[in-house]
Amino acid sequence: MSPRRVVIVAFPGVQSLDVAGPYEVFAGAAAEAESHGRSTPYDVTVASIAGQPVTTDSGLQLGTTTLPHPPDAIDTLVIPGGTGVYTSRHDPALVDWVRTAAPRCRRVATVCTGSFIAAEAGLLDGCRVTTHWARADRLQADFPALQVDPDPIYIRDGRLWTSAGVTAGIDLALAMVDDDLGHEVAQTVARWLVMFLHRPGGQTQFAAPVWMPRAERSTVRAVQALVEAAPGGDHSVARMAAAAAMSVRHFGRVFTAEVGEPPARYVERVRVEAARRELESTDDTVDVVAARCGFGTAETLRRSFHRRLGVAPDTYRRRFRVA
Repeated sequence: MSPRRVVIVAFPGVQSLDVAGPYEVFAGAAAEAESHGRSTPYDVTVASIAGQPVTTDSGLQLGTTTLPHPPDAIDTLVIPGGTGVYTSRHDPALVDWVRTAAPRCRRVATVCTGSFIAAEAGLLDGCRVTTHWARADRLQADFPALQVDPDPIYIRDGRLWTSAGVTAGIDLALAMVDDDLGHEVAQTVARWLVMFLHRPGGQTQFAAPVWMPRAERSTVRAVQALVEAAPGGDHSVARMAAAAAMSVRHFGRVFTAEVGEPPARYVERVRVEAARRELESTDDTVDVVAARCGFGTAETLRRSFHRRLGVAPDTYRRRFRVA
């Protein structure tokens, strides 16, 4: 069987990791197959409109070939992101090439803000997609026909795959290798890249590492510090409001405005992070972890894990336990 042709599009201001991450995954899968005497499964190319070296948004130069003529067979088209997206999405030559080539591909994938180029080409209308969490609102505003979900690491909607920012492109590519060649090959590639195989697509972008928003007001930050210092403590809204010297109603409004979510949801976020660390580093049962981290019962912990991370605590421990 001839190798599947993977074309990664490059343009000025592309994010280098959006290109290199998927490239290394597909190249690693090819090397793994060849090491066992099998034919190479992928032929990977980084290509641009001009076929000249492209400078990434960090200043790194990438060598490229010229984008193939659209009728040429492409198995997987990967469109990375980067700060250059906001100029390149208005480059008629690039957008027209993507628009013409995409229907002939078995699948199309975007990494990070590469979704803006795909959307400009009309590939994402009516689809559920993701992108870098910090650019999700802009993507939705610029392209209202999309269903933008800022939380997952990656989403598969038929032949269209979209991922969150930067390193999520590695998770996306591993998932595609898994789909093509099976779990064992993808797992081997992940080990070579010193990656966990692989974060589920539905897992939140903030799952590793957790992202904790900070309030501007010192009184609210002090409450955050109290919660984070003792996640298993009594952190009712009434107690937090008293610590901030505010009424419950006023505290709820101020906290939500400053932190971006209600106090109770923030407490849950901190407790989930504490439970994650416990599951990664201890052998304690889920019941013990749930009690120590303030959930009360294992069932409450499971519900919070599914809501926040998209996986069960036991599943999370199997994947991320530190030996």
